[in-house]
Amino acid sequence: MSEHIVHPRVYLTIFLALMLGTGLTVLAAFRDFPGPLNAIVALTIAVVKATLVILYFMHVRYSSRLIWLIIGSALFWLAILFALTISDYWTRTWLPPL
Repeated sequence: MSEHIVHPRVYLTIFLALMLGTGLTVLAAFRDFPGPLNAIVALTIAVVKATLVILYFMHVRYSSRLIWLIIGSALFWLAILFALTISDYWTRTWLPPL
């Protein structure tokens, strides 16, 4: 199987995007957003950065459909675990109401 050759310019662009994301993370840390928006902004930036790392630095972007299926299955399982954890957290009676 032949491997895909990635031009160094792609790596440089992704690196600059990750640095921009890191800068946005630092700026968002010093800003007080209303309500639960702090966590939403931080998690959105983190998901975008993780997606770039997975797609380009882990070479998933140029991989076979089987790798895409495995990544999708892992994300689906992670979503199930988060859903179960959040449902347990919301049903606790000892937590004070919001």
